[in-house]
Amino acid sequence: MAAVAFVVRGWTGPIVVLIAVATIAVGARIVRRALLFAAATLPLLVSILLVNTFLLPGATDVIATIGPFSATGSGLVVAVQAALRVVAFATSVAVFSLTTTTDDLLTDLEARGLGRRASYVIGSAIGTIPRMAARAREITESQRARGLDTEGSPWRRVRGVVPLAGPLIFGALSEVEERSLALEARGFSAPVRRTALRSLPDSTAERAVRWGAALATVTAVALSVTGRLALP
Repeated sequence: MAAVAFVVRGWTGPIVVLIAVATIAVGARIVRRALLFAAATLPLLVSILLVNTFLLPGATDVIATIGPFSATGSGLVVAVQAALRVVAFATSVAVFSLTTTTDDLLTDLEARGLGRRASYVIGSAIGTIPRMAARAREITESQRARGLDTEGSPWRRVRGVVPLAGPLIFGALSEVEERSLALEARGFSAPVRRTALRSLPDSTAERAVRWGAALATVTAVALSVTGRLALP
């Protein structure tokens, strides 16, 4: 869905992806949480809309003038399309992360032949932000218990960043060392293929949908590249 949102030209790609994402979110009952991810893109969307609407190079069809800046119709079209692409990408990633647990993803990838190092890198990348956020909350609560003022005026909050950043960075480095020792103790570098103790269900219908989605994505991208798939 991310590939279709960004590669397929015109309105087709993002609209199709948004419809698919909405259908999956409703079926999985994660609409509210997916909307939170979409709301996180609001600052970027505002920037995209303003820059493209008022500063699109070569646009001459002025629809409004605000001071020294002129909004153009073609700039507005480009801005809305770009905003839809960003929302489609963000929500597609959000729906994937909300419906697929990291453990299941890594288990299935390794069972299909992906190396353990690549699986570990993917799992670490997915879990980095949640781990850092959880560690930051723990450090903040610990520092507050020691009397550090992390609330109030903006200046107080800025001063409170340094006492929080140090433990956060050193804690992350210590965690990397601990993970390395734990992996080596469990034979992570052993030159043998690991045996999966848990197999995930994969029905014929699921395989058909998966391969159909892959084929549809390749077809849509190919048609878009050749200019045969794009709404005006």
